[in-house]
Amino acid sequence: MSSDIAIKVDGLSKCYHIYDKPRDRLSQMFARGGKQYYREFWAVKDVSFEIRKGETVGIVGRNGSGKSTLLQMICGTLNPTNGSISTNGRVAALLELGSGFNPEFTGRENVYLNAAVLGLSKEETDSRYEDIVAFSEIGDFINQPVKTYSSGMMVRLAFSVAINVDPQILIVDEALSVGDELFQRKCYSRIEEIKSAGATILFVSHSGAAIIELCDRAILMDSGERLSVGYPKYIVGCYQKILYAPKGRAELIKDEIRRALGLEGDPKEVALDSSLEDSSCATESDSLKESYDPDLKPTSTIEYAENGACISDTQIINSAGRLINNLERRGVYKYRYKVAFDKAVTGVRFGMLIKTTSGIELGGAHTANLAQDGVTFVGSGQVYNVEFSFTCNLNPGVYFLNAGVTGSIDGVDVYLHRLLDVQMFRVLPDSKNLATAIVDFNCVPEIECLI
Repeated sequence: MSSDIAIKVDGLSKCYHIYDKPRDRLSQMFARGGKQYYREFWAVKDVSFEIRKGETVGIVGRNGSGKSTLLQMICGTLNPTNGSISTNGRVAALLELGSGFNPEFTGRENVYLNAAVLGLSKEETDSRYEDIVAFSEIGDFINQPVKTYSSGMMVRLAFSVAINVDPQILIVDEALSVGDELFQRKCYSRIEEIKSAGATILFVSHSGAAIIELCDRAILMDSGERLSVGYPKYIVGCYQKILYAPKGRAELIKDEIRRALGLEGDPKEVALDSSLEDSSCATESDSLKESYDPDLKPTSTIEYAENGACISDTQIINSAGRLINNLERRGVYKYRYKVAFDKAVTGVRFGMLIKTTSGIELGGAHTANLAQDGVTFVGSGQVYNVEFSFTCNLNPGVYFLNAGVTGSIDGVDVYLHRLLDVQMFRVLPDSKNLATAIVDFNCVPEIECLI
């Protein structure tokens, strides 16, 4: 394995034997290669990938897709049926709530036990003990048996140990979903520190925003199969497309994703990069007035399967009703689209979302918070025109727009149609602009010399 590679997974598979009745398990013991009394369930099937040193990679997929099984095999807590795994560096793992903790031991005793498993000597743990306890925020409970801890206390202590052993490879399995918002932000901040220090991070999350914000690449898993690997924004879009697919359409969508995956990466991702090279930001020599650029079109659009409705004719218009995609800061605009319905649905709601080029969700709106507050009934054949007015409080750069419509079919609230990255717009530069980062909060500076 190359010295630049932190984790290499080659042809990894895990098969479980499923018995219909307890006595079948006993019968299998005496079968001696004869009749098979079990069914095979492949939790992971022939998965291969490499993660370079210093990369942060996220794994997304529906429940039961094999994400946790994959991480357990990489960490060595589960033996694979086939394939091989190679790691290069000290691995710290947080696979599940309190994994590796002895409930009868105190928090302090479990800190030393876990640290020893991760390869730290007693002297090294002594030097980091105060930092571990301080980060966990469990106070005097550190001297109480872990079985008396709440779930939040348990995960805080487990995470504190994992991140304070100076891991070269950090593996986290959805553990950060436990705990209050302040602690979650603290955890993500610490992960960002570990990432900036050059560590390799591999984690599972159902939060698309976390994957997009933290990761360099992402892996999409489904039914034990690695469907795609690539840019986080694209992979999260594919995951959501499968997740919200109408009944019976998921397999067709998975086939589309498989066909899109090339040998050297995803063609759609390459297209996204090339579109941004030509249209990232206007320069000072460009026109600083709102206008329409016919070449400013997204190549990263992802469309959900239609499920009773179809969105079309998406456009951005100014106050004069003119089509534009070069916007001025603090200007007021309308995002407009049409929705044609081919099913009778109830509780219909429409929505829009603005995102950065990396897929971070900046904000948007929908027409109602609850289904009962939406359009009560829409008949088959009806067409709606939808408009959202918005103020462009964004700093210069390129941004993307989503459009979506939800409704109730047979009493279940579902996406009727959704388009990701369906429109693209540029916020024009302004030489007088003093705002920084993405959002313009209209901050007004005041400076006073006191001496």
